Amino acid sequence: MSKKKKKDKKEKTVSSEYQALVKEFLSRHAGQSYNYKQIAKKLNIEGEHRRKELLQCLSDLAGRGEILETRHHKFYVKETGGGTITGTVDLTRMGYGFIVSDELDDDVFVSAKNLRTALHGDKVQVKLYARRKGARPEGEVVSIIERAKSTFVGTVEIVSNFAFLVPDNKNMPFDLFIPESGINGAKQGQKAVARVVEWDTKSRNPAAEIIQVLGYPGRHETEMHAILAEFELPYAFSPEIENEAAKISDKITEDDLKGRRDFRKVPTFTIDPADARDFDDAISYRKLPNGNAEVGVHIADVTHYIKPGSLLENEARQRATSVYLVDRVVPMLPERLSNHICSLNPAEDKLTYSAVFELNDNAEIISEWFGRTVINSDRRFSYAEAQKVIDTGEGDMKDQMLELHRLAQILRKRRFAAGSFFFERIEVQFELDKEGKPLGIKFRDMGTANQLVEEFMLLANRRVAEYIGKTLKGKTFVYRIHDKPDPEKIDSFSHFIQRFGYKLEGDGKATLPKSMNKLLNQVGGKKEQNLIETLALRAMAKAVYSTDNIGHYGLSFKYYTHFTSPIRRYPDMMVHRLLTSYLSHENPGGKEKYEKLCEHSSKMERLAMEAERASVKYKQVEYMSERIGNVYEGVISGVTEWGIYVEIIENQCEGMIHIRDLEDDYYEYDESNYCIRGRRLGKEYQLGDRVKVEVVKADLQKKQLDYRLA
Repeated sequence: MSKKKKKDKKEKTVSSEYQALVKEFLSRHAGQSYNYKQIAKKLNIEGEHRRKELLQCLSDLAGRGEILETRHHKFYVKETGGGTITGTVDLTRMGYGFIVSDELDDDVFVSAKNLRTALHGDKVQVKLYARRKGARPEGEVVSIIERAKSTFVGTVEIVSNFAFLVPDNKNMPFDLFIPESGINGAKQGQKAVARVVEWDTKSRNPAAEIIQVLGYPGRHETEMHAILAEFELPYAFSPEIENEAAKISDKITEDDLKGRRDFRKVPTFTIDPADARDFDDAISYRKLPNGNAEVGVHIADVTHYIKPGSLLENEARQRATSVYLVDRVVPMLPERLSNHICSLNPAEDKLTYSAVFELNDNAEIISEWFGRTVINSDRRFSYAEAQKVIDTGEGDMKDQMLELHRLAQILRKRRFAAGSFFFERIEVQFELDKEGKPLGIKFRDMGTANQLVEEFMLLANRRVAEYIGKTLKGKTFVYRIHDKPDPEKIDSFSHFIQRFGYKLEGDGKATLPKSMNKLLNQVGGKKEQNLIETLALRAMAKAVYSTDNIGHYGLSFKYYTHFTSPIRRYPDMMVHRLLTSYLSHENPGGKEKYEKLCEHSSKMERLAMEAERASVKYKQVEYMSERIGNVYEGVISGVTEWGIYVEIIENQCEGMIHIRDLEDDYYEYDESNYCIRGRRLGKEYQLGDRVKVEVVKADLQKKQLDYRLA
């Protein structure tokens, strides 16, 4: 034993002689890696014994973290002087990630070991390595500023006296370790929600506990609840919230009517989808003695019932929006409010907040008024019922309906002439049985009845925003803003559509709306319509809420807000409160508070949209799972280095053809031309190509469809 100790001590002493020499050499060549033979040559270390001592030195330094070792056993020290940035993690399935930051044009690559337990969506601080010319920026996470989420949905795998949760989320490459004390009754194969409780850099897997068992995979309720849980969206209200809602009276008192304009005798109606359960907007019409028309846009007065500081207010603020899945609405407000008290049901007196316009025959605004009102809707129309009145000129309230339709078409034509974009995305609907199983897929019709509602809601939103932003000037307000598109994305899109025989005429920002609308009209009804509309939308910026107004580029409005849907959107509640303050000559408070609420509302809106898409995708996969082997015509909707995505024209179901399954050649990805190309034969599969595909596999867990060329 004593001899071994002496030997260890001697080796340590000898190897330490090289430490300063090695560290000084690698520091002078920071960012470059060398194996021990190369280092020995550079330092003129000769002889087998001395080289072994050098290897021991390198091992010691790497073990203490003073230098770094690659998987190919090369040694290096990081370049310094790169600085730090803050950004968001975009994690890949392979475990490494990219940091997206406003501080850099390029994303920063971070290896798996340098992520320091950061996960997808986390806000992190990153130390940058000095960037060599032409190389991608690289760095390492030095601190996690904010976790994007702490709960994950997945499938429980029981192993002896512990378990793992295998996450559904494709951006979560790590299984969660569940100790026996954290299993909490979950059974093998069930779907559950787990919360991460601990994860240090020494552990490969985060430690977590099961906080909710959702049920067995494949069951409709399990899967819908799993989607909501994945995006950390609620699907029920607490008893305390329901109790507070139950205490709100549905009776309208004389005090409630004080200061309100009475529209109960004015012809008024609602138009909504046939399956709608809440009605937050109504339209009134009457001819004035001077021959002009009075059009009232009446919106549920939600803020009359929801008071600041109440549990209902806090819940609405946190949810920020209602969530629409394929089979249900998860409302922002409890049903007593959303479907009963606030809903503008026919033949009931309702408290409303209104924008009232006097319009001449050419739909020009002669005067306008904003304030609180009371209405009594005469008729509830579905879109199909309203469309029938417009098309035939016959039916209930035909005079009002037809005149509003005429005015709406004038407003619509004027809006597009001013540069508003013409986007009408195809909306997928499912025919579900009582168990939630999809029996068929159809597309929602968008007719002139939809346009009637849309134009008057846009008018109210725009004019309220103009009143605050233009007339009052400088007042804190909540705007709906939409930035100009990225020129590079537009150039890329313009290049792509040429393969279909289309082009964008003109390249200036002023001419883009006109040329884009011409294109969208040209593709209407064509097989490539959905693909081109989808790519056009991707080229555009995303609309968000903000207190800083930059206008709404897509609508070509200098001022725009959301005033017309307070039952399902919290920003509309903020707009109602701010408008009330200014009409009453009161000060609503500082801008900073509202900006934070805008950011939260924008975030929740994105989550709700992602949840909706996930529910649609799940039902599409479920629908196609019973059509394995069927052949369909499709359009290549995406091209990646691992394969091509194809969207079936008949039902919009998108699936992948893996590049490994294209056996007639070795295919390579050509990013600049949106295609994969065979190395030997030169055959191409390009974005937008029409192909026939066979359904091979439907993976409900991953919400993925696999196709192959038919």
